[in-house]
Amino acid sequence: MSPLKISWKSIWSKPLSSALNVMLIAFGTGILTILLLASTQISDKLENNSKDIDLVVGAKGSPLQLILSSIYYMDFPTGNIPLKEAMELAHSPFVKRAVPLALGDNYNGIRIVGTDSNFVKVYNLRVAKGEMWSQQFETTIGSAVAKEQRLKVGDKFYGAHGLISSTDVHKGHKYIVSGILESQGNVTDNLILTNVQSVWEMHENPDHHDEEVPKYEDDRELTSLLIQYRSPMSVVMFPRMVNGSTNMQAASPAQESTRLFSLIGVGVDTLKWFAFMIMLIAAISVFVNLYNSLKERNYDLAIMRTLGASRGKLFFIIISEGIILTIAGTILGILLGHIVLQLIGSYQESNQAKLTGLVVLKAEIYLFVSGLAIGIFASIIPAIQAYRANISNILSKN
Repeated sequence: MSPLKISWKSIWSKPLSSALNVMLIAFGTGILTILLLASTQISDKLENNSKDIDLVVGAKGSPLQLILSSIYYMDFPTGNIPLKEAMELAHSPFVKRAVPLALGDNYNGIRIVGTDSNFVKVYNLRVAKGEMWSQQFETTIGSAVAKEQRLKVGDKFYGAHGLISSTDVHKGHKYIVSGILESQGNVTDNLILTNVQSVWEMHENPDHHDEEVPKYEDDRELTSLLIQYRSPMSVVMFPRMVNGSTNMQAASPAQESTRLFSLIGVGVDTLKWFAFMIMLIAAISVFVNLYNSLKERNYDLAIMRTLGASRGKLFFIIISEGIILTIAGTILGILLGHIVLQLIGSYQESNQAKLTGLVVLKAEIYLFVSGLAIGIFASIIPAIQAYRANISNILSKN
C-alpha cells in the first residue's frame, strides 16, 4: 500500500478530529481570502476611478464627501456651486481640463450625470453600440447599466429626482439611449451620461421661460468640477487659491482616497490578526492530532518497519497526513471566501462599491503556500519521532 493511501486511511479513521482540523484551517483561510479580495478590489476601484483627476472643486463641506460623491458616486454632494464662478476657475491658467458635473437625478438608483466631452476624454470612453450623446435628453449609458436594466440603443426612460429614490419621477421629459459604452472596469460602467443642459432643463422652473436668458444663466449651478492640472506648480497654487479666495473648496482625490483606505485598513488589519490566530490554533490542533495518533499507532508503525518499510517512508506518511489536512482546509477556505464575498456583493446597494467573488488573484497562491507550510510545521515533530522510533523497545512493550 502506498504511503499516501495509508495517510488517507489514517485521516478517515478519525473523521471528527480530522473534520475539526480542516474546518479551523478553512475558517482562517476563508477570512484571509475575503480580506485579500475585498481590499484589492477596493484599492483598484479607488485608483482606477481617480487616477487621471488631480482635484475636485465643489461646495464647502467634507472633502471626503465631495470626493465620494463626485468621483465614486457613493455619497450625496456637499451642495452646488455657481456656474459663473465654476467657469472662471475652469479657465484658470493652472487648469488643463475642467469637467463639469451636474448631479441630482437617478434611474432605478443609477445616477444620471450631466457633463460634457471633457468627461469622455478624462476617462477615455469608447462606444460599443450607438454613439455619444449630442442632443438634449440623449444619454450614453455604461455597460453594466445596459446589462442590469436591459436597456438598448433607442430605448426611452424617465429620470427621478434624487440620487436613490425613484418615487419623484420627472414626467415632463424622457431620456433616450443614444449609445452604450464599452466596459471600462471603473465607475463609468454604472453611470448614465448626458449633457449638463438636459439636467438643468429637467429641473427648470417654468417661470424662467419668460425671463431673459442671461439672467436665467446667472442662476444656474453645477455640482462640482473635476480638474486636471496644467503644470506641477498648479498642485501648490490652485487648491490654495480655491480654498482661500472663493466660497468653494478643493479636495484632492489622492489624499482623500488614501485617508479613506487607511480608515478601512484599521478594520482589515484587526481581522487579519484574528484570522492568523485561527490559523495558529489550527496548526496546534493538527500537531496534537498527529502526536496523539502517533502514540496510538506506534506498534503498527513498528510492524511496518519489520516488514521492510524504511524510516523515510514512515516520516513521509506522517508528513503527508498533516499536509493533506491543511491543504484540504486551505482549498475549502479559499472557495468559501469567494462564495461569501459573492453573497456579500449581491446584497450591496451601491453598484459603484460592489464587490465580487468571481475573480481570482495571483496573490491567492500565497494562501495555498501558507497552508502547505502549516501542514509541514504541524507534522514535522511527530514525523521526526516516527523516524527515530526504536522498533525493539516498542515491540517489547507489546
